[in-house]
Amino acid sequence: MKKIILTAAIVLGFLSIKPASAQISLSINIGSQPEWGPTGYDRADYYYMPDIDSYYDVNAHQYVYFNNNVWIHSAALPPRYSNYDVYHGYKVVVNERTPWVHNTVYRTRYASYRGRRDQTVIRDSREVKYRNHWNGDTRKVVVHKDVRVDKHDDRHEDHGHGHRD
Repeated sequence: MKKIILTAAIVLGFLSIKPASAQISLSINIGSQPEWGPTGYDRADYYYMPDIDSYYDVNAHQYVYFNNNVWIHSAALPPRYSNYDVYHGYKVVVNERTPWVHNTVYRTRYASYRGRRDQTVIRDSREVKYRNHWNGDTRKVVVHKDVRVDKHDDRHEDHGHGHRD
């Protein structure tokens, strides 16, 4: 009788155990990244470009740069950056909602990346995940004339992470 009760308790114990469930969230935006973006990232919200202390919004296809004490969002860089080569300038992937709010942190942290030209870009990669890019099926960036201004600027704030330029 003890064996039957013990066996029943074990069976009931196994039946009461719920299988563990796991949820994996994976965000991939490889197709949204421009062909001049750095390789090795399945997701990139922004690229920080230390050479010009500016950002590129991957999903909106817009540059974010500081001009006249405000952050400007535009489809093109301003004329002062006309000599900047997006294919050869170093880009740092930043997955933060509004990285320019903490620009002093990024400027300080990645100052040593200025002038680096050793980064492989998507256009030059032969990785399978970039095949749409090197098959000529790249997304075209539509140029819009609208410009958005973000008035927050941390160039005058230190936050304990750097110094004012």
